Amino acid sequence: MKEFRYIIKDAEGIHARPAGELVKEAKNFASAVKVVKGDKSADAKKIFGLMGLGVKQGEEIQVQIEGEDEQQAAAALAAFLKANL
Repeated sequence: MKEFRYIIKDAEGIHARPAGELVKEAKNFASAVKVVKGDKSADAKKIFGLMGLGVKQGEEIQVQIEGEDEQQAAAALAAFLKANL
């Protein structure tokens, strides 16, 4: 399993548009991708789960990736978060 932490910089947090883009990015990989905030977690391939986390600017998330292409997924998702959130 690969995991990393990221602090959301977007003023609106994880809102609809970037959440949709994050789902698309996560679906490019076979690995399971989970986003964790505090004691809540969501499948990164499902927009309603991501939106339900209610992540705001300045809050930290943990991204957990497990599967055959976890290395590539971790790198791509980290780059996506830095560029978009």
